Amino acid sequence: MFDIGTAGIPMSAGQETAVVNKMSEKAAFEKAMEVNMLYDFYGLLLTEKQRRVMSLYHQENYSLSEIGEELGISRQGVHDNLKTAEKALYEYEEKLSFVRTSMEAGAIGRQIKAEIEGLMGECDPDNAGIQVSLNSIKQLAEKLI
Repeated sequence: MFDIGTAGIPMSAGQETAVVNKMSEKAAFEKAMEVNMLYDFYGLLLTEKQRRVMSLYHQENYSLSEIGEELGISRQGVHDNLKTAEKALYEYEEKLSFVRTSMEAGAIGRQIKAEIEGLMGECDPDNAGIQVSLNSIKQLAEKLI
């Protein structure tokens, strides 16, 4: 039996499953990246045990069972610890907004840098004072990125 896929192309059930799995992999990857960014900002606010579990899972790529063996806790205990730590990271971001603010500052820095580069191209190259000033502003913008 065939169904119409997202692009209007007939797809079998197996192909649909593959597309859904690919989308799930992308969502899982994006979530892992998000959690890692939150951990970079707020990891020190977690307990030592939460930091250890997060590090083993997200950075060392240990399985839940391997972490359980390493720390002497059950696989379910590792899972619960991970979920509690991730929830805490999201709550810290909700209250403090450091990640969002940092990302916004980076975007603004990239915009400023692009505008400055445009102005540098339009300015008279013989006007050293303006070129130096624009270059200084460009360097400040790069610090935001």
